[in-house]
Amino acid sequence: MDDYNDYLINNRPALRGERQKRDNAPFLFVVVTLLLTALGLVMLYSASYNEALSFELDHAYFFRRQLTFALYALVPIALIIFLPTSLIRRLSPLALVAVVFLLSLTLFSSFGQQKFGSRRWLEIAGLPSIQPSEFAKIAIALYYGAYFAKRSDLDREQRRFIIPALVALFVTALILAGRDYSSALLFLAQCGAMLIAAGLHWQSLALLFAFIVPPAVVALFSQGYRIRRIISFLMPTLDPSGINYQVSVSLKAIRRGGLFGVGLGGGIYKEGLLPEVHSDFIFASICEEIGLVGVTLIIALFIAYINLGYTAVRRSEGEDRFLSLVTFGLTTMVGLQAILNLAVVTGLVPPTGVPLPFFSQGGTNLVVVLSSSAFIYRALALRRRS
Repeated sequence: MDDYNDYLINNRPALRGERQKRDNAPFLFVVVTLLLTALGLVMLYSASYNEALSFELDHAYFFRRQLTFALYALVPIALIIFLPTSLIRRLSPLALVAVVFLLSLTLFSSFGQQKFGSRRWLEIAGLPSIQPSEFAKIAIALYYGAYFAKRSDLDREQRRFIIPALVALFVTALILAGRDYSSALLFLAQCGAMLIAAGLHWQSLALLFAFIVPPAVVALFSQGYRIRRIISFLMPTLDPSGINYQVSVSLKAIRRGGLFGVGLGGGIYKEGLLPEVHSDFIFASICEEIGLVGVTLIIALFIAYINLGYTAVRRSEGEDRFLSLVTFGLTTMVGLQAILNLAVVTGLVPPTGVPLPFFSQGGTNLVVVLSSSAFIYRALALRRRS
């Protein structure tokens, strides 16, 4: 006992410092999330006011719409933070059923709206339009978290992964039926990552992909425009003013920004030169206006966000496996989405229609990202409360 007391006395500053460092993580995550949200709103306004005026709308139309959805997100944020995780876990299957219902409603009812060749939006009179495929990302994370948290023999019983895999394929099929290929790709990647994290063997994953890849390749080459898009991406000089136009203009905007940018609001490529500049290609406008220095800060915030997300996964793993798995899936989803968007805008992969989290115009995506942030915060704060 005396030795233990001596240890506490001699190491009290170190223990206090370690506890203080641990307790700072939730606060730091809130700061990072608020900074990303605020910067996203500012840059969205700068990139979108010309677009709004071109449609004879108020110059702050897209900004106000995005801010409204950010305020809507306060409701799920409060529920996620304050409801018992045991209750959230029990309701997880209902969330998945609700998403399947919304996806079906989008596909097979008059409420589903087709835009840009995709049937992915649900519009009910008097309510803002939503994109159910975005909610599928949270629903599958909750379902997988609840399913795998109560099973400890997954390493030996690989057949227990069959049902979750079939569920993922079913939801993916609904998303693909609406021609929302980018969301389907991200959804499958998120599901695969969660299955591996839950204990799926690489051999089993390879077998699963053996069933998925052949029909996916057939679907990919079944439409001529997809083949043209791939060929055009591999050989940009063949079609500089067609499929590659967005990427080529995006790279010009990035180069124009240089080191420090042309100043907030001073970009010219948002004036009708770069399509989707306020949504999928907003990163190009950001680079043009705040330059490499400002963009480096934003990327650093994303890295901090993802790092804190995986820190939350490690901290909560021993105390709440459900919350840990959910946090892993949602952190992976946000990270993959950000990486894929940056890869598209910089010409590393063909255009896929993936928004940049926190920044691209899209209310449903913002609600999903902020709700995911609430799960990460709760996982970070779990050990402090206990």
